[in-house]
Amino acid sequence: MDQALKLKGCVAVVTGASRGAGRGIAQELGAAGATVYVTGRSTRDRPADSYGEILALSGLDAVPGSIDATADEVTAAGGRGIAVRCDHTREDEVAQLFARVQRDEGKLDLLVNNAWGGHESFNGVFDAPFWEHPLAQWDAMFDRGLRNHLLASRFAAPMMVGRRQGLIVTTTFWDRDRYLRGNLFYDLAKAAMSRLAFGMAEELRPHGVASLAVSPGWMRTELVLAGHKTDEAHWTERPALARTESPRYLGRAVAALAADPQVLDKSGAVHRVADLAREYGFTDIDGRQVEAFEIDKP
Repeated sequence: MDQALKLKGCVAVVTGASRGAGRGIAQELGAAGATVYVTGRSTRDRPADSYGEILALSGLDAVPGSIDATADEVTAAGGRGIAVRCDHTREDEVAQLFARVQRDEGKLDLLVNNAWGGHESFNGVFDAPFWEHPLAQWDAMFDRGLRNHLLASRFAAPMMVGRRQGLIVTTTFWDRDRYLRGNLFYDLAKAAMSRLAFGMAEELRPHGVASLAVSPGWMRTELVLAGHKTDEAHWTERPALARTESPRYLGRAVAALAADPQVLDKSGAVHRVADLAREYGFTDIDGRQVEAFEIDKP
């Protein structure tokens, strides 16, 4: 089979795919020929309206991107993109999403848990002791972050268990268990996501279904670029962004995992994108194999 179509016939749901990591993942799954249900709250007509703090810090009027635009990019890349508006904090909307996938496709091969509310409460301060961070950040990262992943997985798992195949990918951040100094809430949320992937793997393995976590480095998302007053065409002019990678680097990692017939062997672990790039032989969009982002020691 043509490598460009290595996921032809694969049905995937990518949550939180209006922008950033989810968009990059959806694009690369599309390039591999997959059918991708692109979910999130931002549509062309109505962007998500809960990012006031970070928009003010970035100088933006509205969050960039939409599920419609990402779905179009999936189709243009060679796959089939289907935009479905879904608030992943709402159980009824999540249930309707997976019921639609079952009704229209009859199966689900891949779930990418990426919907993340952690940036909905961000005051511009990352490096501070835990007693100075507002508790609103906890709610954003856990109630509108970690819970999103568990909720989607609860509906996806039975669809996969019934066929004794499938893969659940959780996007996280991990640096060999080093403490993500500066924001205890963020450290706890990311550790919990990795643990969620592990725990689901333990329960899904007997049914032939894999669950794992994937950790990118520092991604040049739309909001990161806006915060540095640049764009994807000019980011190399900002020395502070030298260690960054595009969201599609993560997308290529997910596509490689989804195409691996032995992916069950990787179930339960956290896999860094840089390590997967060496193993599977892919590069970022600029041709580099970007090294893993590592936290500077204090």
